[in-house]
This record gives sequence, C-alpha cells and structure tokens, in this order.
Amino acid sequence: MLTIVIPKQTKKYYDEINEEFVVKELERDTTIALEHSLVSISKWESKWHKPFLSDGANNKKTNEELLDYIKCMTISQNIDDKVYSFLTRKDVEKINTYISNPMTATTFNINKQNENPYKKKEVVTSELIYYWMFSNQIPKECEKWNINRLMTLLRVFGVKNDNSKMGKKDTYKQNRALNAARRARLGSKG
Repeated sequence: MLTIVIPKQTKKYYDEINEEFVVKELERDTTIALEHSLVSISKWESKWHKPFLSDGANNKKTNEELLDYIKCMTISQNIDDKVYSFLTRKDVEKINTYISNPMTATTFNINKQNENPYKKKEVVTSELIYYWMFSNQIPKECEKWNINRLMTLLRVFGVKNDNSKMGKKDTYKQNRALNAARRARLGSKG
C-alpha cells in the first residue's frame, strides 16, 4: 500500500477556453491510501473496456485514463474527486515507482524452460487473472494483493506445475552452449 498526503492548498490558473481566472482550493490536508491490485485493475477495465496490463502501441493510456486508475487504486473512503487535481508531479512519480515495484523477493532465471507461462502472447485482462487464480486454487482474498506480487505467485505456480521436459533437440542445444562456454573460459579446443 502507498500513502500520499496532499497538503491544504490553493491553485490559481487561467482557463483559456472560458477566458477567466479559476481558483481551486483544497480546504484540508488529505491522505489517500493506494493499492495496485487486481481489484483496482478490474474496476478500471470495467470503466474503460480495455486491458490495463497489456503492452503495445494499441494500449497507450491517456492522462485521463491514468488519473482514473489512481482513483481506482484509492482504498481510502470518501475522497473528493477534486483532490486528485492537486497531485504533484512528484506524487505521480511516487505512484509510478510503487506500481513498478515487484513487491517480492522471488526472482526467476531467464531461459526457455523457465519463462513465464502466464505471458503467452494473449491479452491479459482481470478476468484472465481471476481464471488463473481460481485454476490454481488461490483464494479470492489475494485479489487485494499488489498485482506484481500476485502475478509472481501465479508464475511460481506455473513453473512448479510444469511437468514438461526439455526435448532432445533443446537438451543437445543447451549442452552445446554450455560446452562452448566452458571451452572459451578454459581456453581449450575440446
């Protein structure tokens, strides 16, 4: 969970559309608690009708969509919408750092056999993540976990439950690469 305190303040700016000066005031310090979770993603996807986690040029998010995701992340009660207009660039950087934090000590070796089984060129939506959770008998309460931690748990399930063995061709290829590396390290020819 990330907590951000937005101090009492007044903003003055010129509205070029209406050609007038506007004054916005935040009457008191406001603390918002944020959680980057499956619940937040599900709320956001139900409003915007597009996948939140998928990468690519087709999935660029507008500033409005990103601000709305921050609202979906908010677990504090009774937060006035105008509070979000007082977020500073530093606050948004803090939120982005929090979103990209893995929130776990688990790491994975990168090789063909150990690649993420839940990242197979399919569009990842909240419903698909729920499916993976329930397929692995992960309790629904985990939907409130940080999404990066939940995805790591799902990946662990995928790796641990993968009973497939490496084929002969892949085994030979891996052995050739290991032998070539040893020869290079030891400076031998065979």
